Amino acid sequence: MTDRQGLPWTDAFLLGFEAMDDTHREFVAIADRLLTCPDEQLAAAMRDFIEHAEAHFGQEKAWMEETDFPPRDCHVDDHNAVMESARQVEELVRDGDVAVGREFATELARWFPSHADYLDSALAQWLAKKKLGGVPVVLRRNLPIDR
Repeated sequence: MTDRQGLPWTDAFLLGFEAMDDTHREFVAIADRLLTCPDEQLAAAMRDFIEHAEAHFGQEKAWMEETDFPPRDCHVDDHNAVMESARQVEELVRDGDVAVGREFATELARWFPSHADYLDSALAQWLAKKKLGGVPVVLRRNLPIDR
């Protein structure tokens, strides 16, 4: 076990569109692994992340195209930037640069919550309206209450 800070799942990441929430749980688990795995496992974790992200981002793109989601270009551009970085970092990690892999993982953990809050939440609401006829109601457990 390491003393690195991970990215644990929290209900704050829930968006109310079950298929997206399930994929986000997987994303968070893989990002957490990138942050916390032993150095000798980082290259494999990068490969797992890339394979997950290709499917994850591809599914979201398909949903956006199927439902004619208006701001899809911005959303897809954000995904493409992450994938370009991930592929470059994977090559460096394979060549032994663990530090750049950890830096990527840290930035990914910083990027995901805001991406989910803004771009993915808009998509989740759009999909819920198109597929279910209304906006999602999200029940989040064990979150601190601001007073």
